[in-house]
Amino acid sequence: MHRSRPRPVGTLGLVLAVGLVACSAGRYPGASASDPDARINGKISITYLQKQGDQEYFVGEAAGARAKAAELGIDLTVVNLGTDANKTVSEVQSAIAQKSDGLIVVVPDPAVGPQVAELARGAKAALLASDDQICASDPDPSACSEGDLVPRIGFSGTQMGSEVGKRAAQEFKKAGWEQADTRIISAWKQDVTVCTDRVNAAKDAFIADAGASIQKIDVPTDNSPTGAQDKIAATITANPDVKHWVLWGCNDENVQGGVTAMENAGVSADNVIGVGLGAYLACKDWSGGKPSGMKAALFINGKDVGALAVQTMYDKLRNGRDFPKEAFAKTTVVDATTWKAAGVSCT
Repeated sequence: MHRSRPRPVGTLGLVLAVGLVACSAGRYPGASASDPDARINGKISITYLQKQGDQEYFVGEAAGARAKAAELGIDLTVVNLGTDANKTVSEVQSAIAQKSDGLIVVVPDPAVGPQVAELARGAKAALLASDDQICASDPDPSACSEGDLVPRIGFSGTQMGSEVGKRAAQEFKKAGWEQADTRIISAWKQDVTVCTDRVNAAKDAFIADAGASIQKIDVPTDNSPTGAQDKIAATITANPDVKHWVLWGCNDENVQGGVTAMENAGVSADNVIGVGLGAYLACKDWSGGKPSGMKAALFINGKDVGALAVQTMYDKLRNGRDFPKEAFAKTTVVDATTWKAAGVSCT
């Protein structure tokens, strides 16, 4: 059963959304290069608040952030929010109480965006989103006016999804499968805007490159391997006549869960084309040496994002440089033969 997303305690989010000052790049304290008083000349203190801090990608992101902070002489605190939206608000309040000059936030739930933005604005702390988009005036970033989107460091969802779709199309053409007995599973947490961007772009790129119109089944998940496995297992059971499966999702977790569900259902690896997004779980299949339905994955290096986020925050706080609306780290597609050379960390 699809779990409802966690909601912040009370009605603060609704109250704060009314009349909230917009948070485009130049409207946060310290954002304007024309305001010399906004710059910090002494020691800079930053708090990096991450969802799912024990996930391999976010472990790498924290490591990249710490390395960059050490290089720049910044006091950096990293906080693991897990999947608790309410903890996001309390930890932001704690960071503000500890006099953090800047907050970098990966939210477990975008619905807390207005609360986080208002707290930062009230404390005159610079705010930067990492990975997932948040909005200062609406709990749903997809409904946000452009000027209220919090500046973000991460990856382009559209570009990432396109790379996944292109590689899936390449694998499909190589396999020579018939369209009639093939289905696409697209799995993601459907209230996360960047996830929707990714899977939609994957679909468009696949259609354009494969030259095939294959029925696509959208599967809502919680973005975890077990959550995806359960939902995709039910999808397999409901489609007993399908011989071949193409699988993509918001992240490696969705695809890994799907590949496991296929294995458990007796679908051979030769009949599965899974293209992950992250490579931190995909590589585990490849390191074993046995055939896997995980045919490739887009490698996204969390270390690059963490370092870029800290550098971007430093540039604002030290030099008064405006935040870019978005800044992206590079990506590359890897598979069983190339992941080690690409530097994927597989633990």
